[in-house]
Amino acid sequence: MRSMPKNKKQNNTKSKIIIPIVVIALLFVGIGIGMSYFKNNLYTVMKVPDFELTDQNNKKITSKDMLGKVYLVEFFFSKCPTICPVMNTNMRFIEDEINSPDFGIISISIDPENDTPELLKQHAKKIGAKSPNWHFLTGNRDYIGNLADQFDIYVGDKEDESENLNHSGMIALVDQEGNIRCRYNKENMPILYYSGLNYEDKEGTLPKLNGKYHPDREILIEDVKKLLKD
Repeated sequence: MRSMPKNKKQNNTKSKIIIPIVVIALLFVGIGIGMSYFKNNLYTVMKVPDFELTDQNNKKITSKDMLGKVYLVEFFFSKCPTICPVMNTNMRFIEDEINSPDFGIISISIDPENDTPELLKQHAKKIGAKSPNWHFLTGNRDYIGNLADQFDIYVGDKEDESENLNHSGMIALVDQEGNIRCRYNKENMPILYYSGLNYEDKEGTLPKLNGKYHPDREILIEDVKKLLKD
């Protein structure tokens, strides 16, 4: 039996070495492209739930009115002594940083019996809200509770006296087409909502009312600007 020529053996050996290297290189390129995609693109969570409520100027504001704008949605109440002032302060900071007529904020009161349009107007003035697109909304409490459920943002049960004014510090980001959007975390999973709270640590794991860190505020500014450019 003839033996394989020496140069053919060498070529086969080189091929066996080169092919795995090329495969590994392509794998790393694919991972890099994937990481870049997750970093630079925002996930579409769902369509924003339809809403129609009354703002601080006694004007009906609907989800359709907000089409064409990038906006944030939060649930709060004006007499809240804990997380709401923190959220309001962070929203004010974002408002100043964005400073665009195509940006808005929707702050929905979970205490509509007290938060009348007149009182919400005073509250808007008190916290220094500037934009005509920052709407402090009030209406029927059952309607608002149901709306929070549709957003999947926690609001306490109206019938539970100890829970009815509890609520989440989460914020929804909505794009110009009325889609709730979010970025991906380090594990490339969508975060769904952003936090309006302050934290004791840069990583945002230890909530603290007077915490000096607010990581989600910074990434919200980035993501709002990203959507405004789209």
